[in-house]
Amino acid sequence: MIERGKISALQMAMILHSTIAATALLAMPSVTMKYAHQDMWLSPIWASLGGFLIVWITFQLHKFYPKESFIEYVPRIIGRFLGSIFAFLYLFFYWIILGDIVREYGEFLITNFLAHTPYSVISGSMLLVCAYAVRGGVEVIGRSAQFFVPIVMPLFLIVLLLLIPDLKPQNMLPMFEHGLKPSLIGAIPPLSAFYGEFFLISFLYPYVSDKQNKLRWGIYSVLSVVWTMLLVSFSTLLIFGKVGAHLTYPLIGVARYISLADFLEHLESIVAAIWVLSMFIKMTMIYYALSLGTAQWLKLTDYRPLIFPIGILSLVLSIWTVPNLQVLSQFINSTGTIYFLLMQYLIPLLLLIVAYFRRKQNQKKVAEQA
Repeated sequence: MIERGKISALQMAMILHSTIAATALLAMPSVTMKYAHQDMWLSPIWASLGGFLIVWITFQLHKFYPKESFIEYVPRIIGRFLGSIFAFLYLFFYWIILGDIVREYGEFLITNFLAHTPYSVISGSMLLVCAYAVRGGVEVIGRSAQFFVPIVMPLFLIVLLLLIPDLKPQNMLPMFEHGLKPSLIGAIPPLSAFYGEFFLISFLYPYVSDKQNKLRWGIYSVLSVVWTMLLVSFSTLLIFGKVGAHLTYPLIGVARYISLADFLEHLESIVAAIWVLSMFIKMTMIYYALSLGTAQWLKLTDYRPLIFPIGILSLVLSIWTVPNLQVLSQFINSTGTIYFLLMQYLIPLLLLIVAYFRRKQNQKKVAEQA
C-alpha cells in the first residue's frame, strides 16, 4: 500500500460531509428550485437515496477487496487491460471535477469579496495549501476535517437561527400543487452532482481503522448531508420564495438578509468562512484521490512526486474548461447529469455485479477441486 496512514470512521464521515456539503451549500437551492419550486425542500430527500446506494455499493466492493482502492481493484474485476482503461477514465473524471471546483472557488470569491484580486492568485494559493495537506496523507486530511467541522457547523446553525424572525412559512404554499413530479425532477441534479460524490469513499475505506463501523459512519455522513441540505433549502425557500431560483448564491443572499437592531448585519463573511473551510476539505479530498489513484495506476511506490504537477495542471484546466459559472451550471443541469450518473452510479453497480459473479465462480471452482 502506498498510503500507510489510518483514519477513524468518524473522520471519514466528516471528510465526506464537508466534501459533499461544500458546493451544495451554495449551488443546490437555486438548482432544485428551478424544477421543484415551492416543493424544492423534498428534492434533497429523494436525492439522498443515491447517496445511500453509493455508500452501499462501494462498501460491498470494499468487502471483496478490503486493502485496495477503486483504482487498484478495477483491473482485478474486469481484467488488466480493460481495467486500466476504466481506471484512467476515472482519474480523468476527477481531474475534470477538481478543475471545475477550483474554478467555482475562485469565481465565488472574486464575485462576492475579492473583485480586484487575480483569479490565479486566489485559486493558486488554495491549491498550494491543499497540496501540502495532500502531501501529509490521509491522516492530515482526516484531522483537518475533525478540527474544522465542529467549528463550521455551530457557525452555520447560528446564521440560520438568526433568520427565524424573517421566515415566511407561506412561501411553502401551495404544497404538492403538481404532485411529487417536480420535486423528483428537482432531485436529479443533486443526485448526480452532489450525492454522487460519495463515491470518493472508495478511496478512504482501505485506510479506516474502525473495520466494524465503516458502513455505519458512511450512512451517518449521508444523513448529515441530508440534514444540512434541508436546512439550506428551508431557509432559502422561506426567505426568498420562488425568487431563490434566480439567485446564483442563495445562501449569501440569506446571510445578507439578517439584520438585528441595525447592529448585527453583513453576516455573509461568516458564510464565506464556512464555505472556504469546507471547500478546503473538498478540494483536498479530490486532490488526494487523484494523486493517490494516479500513482496506483502507474504502479509507483509514492504519490507525493505527483502532487505539485497535478495541482498546476488542475489550475490550468480550471481556466481552460470552465470560462464562467454559467457554463458550469449549464453543464451540471444537462449533459453533466448523464456523465455523473454513468461514472458514479451505473459503472460501479455493474462492477459490483461482475465482482459478485466472479467470486461465486471462483468459490465453485474451489469447491469442485476440493
